[in-house]
Amino acid sequence: MPQYAALIYAADVDWSRPEFADVTKEYGAFGEAAAAVIRGGAALYPTGTATTVRVQGGKGGDVVTTDGPYAETKEALTGFYLLECADLDEAVKWAAQLPGAWDGAIEVRPVIDFGAQGG
Repeated sequence: MPQYAALIYAADVDWSRPEFADVTKEYGAFGEAAAAVIRGGAALYPTGTATTVRVQGGKGGDVVTTDGPYAETKEALTGFYLLECADLDEAVKWAAQLPGAWDGAIEVRPVIDFGAQGG
């Protein structure tokens, strides 16, 4: 069965803080409702904790790191779920139930299974 990444784009805040307990409770409810299709996922700390990595000169080149996110944006990638669904329509149905869709956006993208392609 195909898998889909449901990428959550929402306010760039620390969702572990007590003032966001109501929203995290909603994510818990989603996790219970969607348990049959969830294959993984995680919430992410704010983009200020990110490190961007580049390799100058290609493979084997100089590793250059930069504090912070790759791009500045109003809504940031704040978490994701890996969903196993029959098709895109089912994945979209589940994504619409994520709290992040209510005031942000959920990007649903098919996952490539390299193991199934032989290599």
